[in-house]
Amino acid sequence: MLITLLQALVGGLTIGAIYALIALGFSLTYATTRTLNFAQGDFVSVGAFVGLTTVGLIIGALNIDPASYPWVYALAALAATIAMGLIGWPLYLAAIRPFAGKPGMSWVMSTIGFGIVMQSTALLIWGPGTRMLAAPLGDDVIRLAGVGFRSQEVIVLILAFLILGGFDYSMRHTGMGRCMRAVALNRDAAALMGINVTAVMTLSFVVSSALAGLSGVLIAPVMSASLFMGLLVALKGFSAAIIGGLAHPRGCMLGGLIIGVVESLTGLWSAQWREIVVFVLVIIVLSIAPNGMFGKSVAEKV
Repeated sequence: MLITLLQALVGGLTIGAIYALIALGFSLTYATTRTLNFAQGDFVSVGAFVGLTTVGLIIGALNIDPASYPWVYALAALAATIAMGLIGWPLYLAAIRPFAGKPGMSWVMSTIGFGIVMQSTALLIWGPGTRMLAAPLGDDVIRLAGVGFRSQEVIVLILAFLILGGFDYSMRHTGMGRCMRAVALNRDAAALMGINVTAVMTLSFVVSSALAGLSGVLIAPVMSASLFMGLLVALKGFSAAIIGGLAHPRGCMLGGLIIGVVESLTGLWSAQWREIVVFVLVIIVLSIAPNGMFGKSVAEKV
């Protein structure tokens, strides 16, 4: 029984790390622009297929064995990260910048519309079918004290925690991180201090979109890649951000891990309740702490 629980814990932390990356993207854009990218799920899906295509092109061109291509997988992850990050720039210019800082929530529909355009274009290119990306280090199971680890789980956990830790460090100890925190705290004051607010906002969407694209490649070997898979994954990432506190990056990271573990442990009892329990947890947390577990109430001056 203990081994079963530990196995579920490993699986939960793996998928939770993906949710944490997506939640971090939501937190980043919300902190700097007070808007959210509701096309985030499409960035996850399209990122996965960019990675799949990159792998296919390299394997086809070099005629190498797809079962032993960790460096190819790394290039695929890099390609998806860069491609989705670049698309995050026109997303900000077209769907966010005209509406940011203005009353109303027009950016909700503009980001959703951007996502629909992305998905429709991707369907024309790749079609609606599902595909599987092979794990870069094979499907062998690593045993440690009776608990089995698949190579992809190890890769996701290590890479995700490195990214999350690196992001947390950069936000607190680098000039760009301080600029982002300044814009998040007070946009007008940051501009008066000489910070290029527009560039910081653009960068936040580029980084957020890049994280979504990377998440798509990381999750592709775990579940079948589909252009429709990103919706639920992004919804859980958003739930993680809500649970942890949307404006609190560390809380968002922890929220992703919590949701992943809760989802995995619930699956031991009933697979049908996995999704239900996650969103019940969101409701419970919001009823107790409306700003999330680590969120703080902010009084806005009018």
